[in-house]
Amino acid sequence: MEKTLQKEETYYENIRKKGYSRRDFLRFVTYMAAFMGLETSMVGQVVKALETKKRIPVIWDHFQECTGCSESFIRSNHPLVADLILDKISLDYTDTLMAASGFPAEEAKKQSIKENYGKYILVVEGAIPTKDNGVYCSIAGMSALDVLKADAAGAAAILSFGSCSSWGGIQAASPNPTGAVPVNALIKDKPVIRVPGCPPISEVMVGVVMHYVTFGTLPALDSMGRPKQFYGKRVHDTCYRRAYFDAGLFAESFDSYEAKQGYCLYKLGCRGPLTYNACASMKWNNGVSYPIESGNPCIGCSDNHFWDNDPFTKRVENVPGLGIESTANTIGKIVLGAAIGGTVAHAVAANFAKKKDIRSRSKKGKVNEKDIKE
Repeated sequence: MEKTLQKEETYYENIRKKGYSRRDFLRFVTYMAAFMGLETSMVGQVVKALETKKRIPVIWDHFQECTGCSESFIRSNHPLVADLILDKISLDYTDTLMAASGFPAEEAKKQSIKENYGKYILVVEGAIPTKDNGVYCSIAGMSALDVLKADAAGAAAILSFGSCSSWGGIQAASPNPTGAVPVNALIKDKPVIRVPGCPPISEVMVGVVMHYVTFGTLPALDSMGRPKQFYGKRVHDTCYRRAYFDAGLFAESFDSYEAKQGYCLYKLGCRGPLTYNACASMKWNNGVSYPIESGNPCIGCSDNHFWDNDPFTKRVENVPGLGIESTANTIGKIVLGAAIGGTVAHAVAANFAKKKDIRSRSKKGKVNEKDIKE
């Protein structure tokens, strides 16, 4: 009975019951609206949705994975982010975070699916092995392959959290011994949203759910099924080292003077120019940093087949995009030549202007000896 009453609560009612103030709630909504790329005028719409709408049941399945996505999820830089998922949207089943285990846990999932058939969100973390009828991953006596099909049947939408469920991850890396595949390779009759990353940023995961809660629809997706508001730009586009890239200033080794000065890590294998993610703009750990800011090149963990990019420190040649991004060497030469040319041109122009000024003043008898020497 208690569980049924809990499900009838709105998001806001449950948030207040947990001890959060109205100010905490509004701060959280503004915070998440900004991450979702919404205009300020739409904050009120998010507030109204959380105040009036009932919580959405969530089933969270774990297959071939390291649980890194869940770890990232519960370590958001805002306390309400984790609570929103773990408490506020009725997380009815997750074999990693729920208190129950074994038979009671599986029964809870079956009951939730039955009561909310066609309405719940299915979150999938991990790849699904298909070789030998999927025997390489089983839960409660069922293969991951069968579990996914059964749980997906009544889902309103499926969220693939992490690169494993989005692309196959390290399990699908060559030679892929278990025949691991992503969710969308098996489920064709449901909307599947990819939220890749190893792991994804916590606020990105919550933002996708928040969009669904607020508008009742899935966010706009790119051609690869990723939310555009979080995967619409390359890491390179908002990277604070971008100026060094454009100037042709690159770190040649990790212990070099250039690396310590924050020069671009492109020559050390950085895949920021090829990787679409919000790392550089949203960052991690309370917005403190992200891999490139910590001195490590982007390894493209949100891209397909990134585990096969061996070694990670191998420089990517001929980056697509503007002409200036063709190769690091060409960039350096072009920028250096332009800089020298600009300096010379400036010096010539300044000298010409000064001589013109001296001639003008000479006619008026205002030139002194110092002017002539200079």
